[in-house]
Amino acid sequence: MINLARVPWSEVRCVLLDMDGTLLDLKFDDVFFRQVVPKAFAEKNSLTFEEAYARVFAAYSENQGTLAWYDLDYWSDRLGLDIPLLKEEVAHLIRVHPHVLPFLEAVRASGRPAHLVTNAHGHSLRMKLARTPIGAWLDSTITSHEIGWAKEQPPFWPLLQARLDFDPAATLLVDDAESVLAAAADFGIAHLRQALNPSSGAPPKPSGRFPALMDFRDLGFPPRDQE
Repeated sequence: MINLARVPWSEVRCVLLDMDGTLLDLKFDDVFFRQVVPKAFAEKNSLTFEEAYARVFAAYSENQGTLAWYDLDYWSDRLGLDIPLLKEEVAHLIRVHPHVLPFLEAVRASGRPAHLVTNAHGHSLRMKLARTPIGAWLDSTITSHEIGWAKEQPPFWPLLQARLDFDPAATLLVDDAESVLAAAADFGIAHLRQALNPSSGAPPKPSGRFPALMDFRDLGFPPRDQE
């Protein structure tokens, strides 16, 4: 059974939001890393798609959960491909999840700051902000590459707090990655929600240890600031 606990907004003063799979449809990234990159690697190295897929995913697995996993410059060098240029091939798949924009509008109207906190590389962030309207509703955007650690890694969170000066006990984090939520929980962030429907191209993820949402309506929208 999925725990779709609503947010106790009276206890929340700061909102931290993941981008890929949470605000934006992860289908873009899934298609890119599972299809576009292996296909380009196969063509460059005269391999079958299956051979290229195996080699590319072996490289992925070596770096998962680290900052390099999200670094487009690293993958360009590692695979000998222009990764940012290849992303343009499927840029039409970049989409905002349903009900995200009304949620962001409600957070802004409530007077609470909303910060995008993402592992995405700067190129990906700029690309997605240019193709979606989410940036208009965010107080700041911070990538793990600026911090120097991935969100899954414990040093990320005190460094983020130093940047944003938030109270963990009064902060909401919404993310689709359980490993990220676990690191945030260890740091002391009190209000954690897991997005279970990150990609329109895949079935929902099973519910894990954290309260969850299928879409942003499940959180309940914060009341409007009366001041």
